Amino acid sequence: LLEYQPQLNLNTQQVSAVEALLRWRHPTLGWISPVKFIPLAEETGLIQPIGQWVLQEACRQMADWHSRGLLLTVAVNLSALQLRHTGLFNDVYQALAQSGVESELGVQLSIDDFGTGYSSLSYLRHLPIGELKIDRSFVKDLETDPHAAPIVEAILAMAQSLGLSVVAEGVETDAQFAFLAAKGCAYVQGWWLAKSMPAAELERWMGEYDISAVTERIT
Repeated sequence: LLEYQPQLNLNTQQVSAVEALLRWRHPTLGWISPVKFIPLAEETGLIQPIGQWVLQEACRQMADWHSRGLLLTVAVNLSALQLRHTGLFNDVYQALAQSGVESELGVQLSIDDFGTGYSSLSYLRHLPIGELKIDRSFVKDLETDPHAAPIVEAILAMAQSLGLSVVAEGVETDAQFAFLAAKGCAYVQGWWLAKSMPAAELERWMGEYDISAVTERIT
């Protein structure tokens, strides 16, 4: 199943996007962490049909929201295997077309977990990237590691020079949010704002949560 975690646009002070996150509730084992089942899906090749379902379901949900006036952008994670798949463009196109989303324009690529692992700088030259997502490990260490802040500042400066948007993941404290807002980060995402939740719960949250009150308290 999919849950959705909101992203706060710091320029508009509105939630304008969500990230679709894959969850698995096994009938006897209960909730199984994506850290366990995503690598297994990649090893067995099941990540391809699972990824197609995620695309289709996320687009269906986005179309439903749009039809009711909730104009959210939805981010969907792709595995490296999906990205290399020659049918990826068609998968995205079909998911959008079948969902009934009014406009199929505006699809862009983001680099997740930027600054760690396989999130290489070379991707910025070889892929049509529109957004960087600062890895949560840097955000988490902003208050404790003297090297974290300069790294985050460097990512923000590089993104600005390249005309890229930036999402900071894993924001959990007032201090982390205040730092990112002061440095001009475009979007924040994490438990400081809200956990991931099913679509219906997200709709209720958006109707009840006073984002301005929280940001005013920090700033």
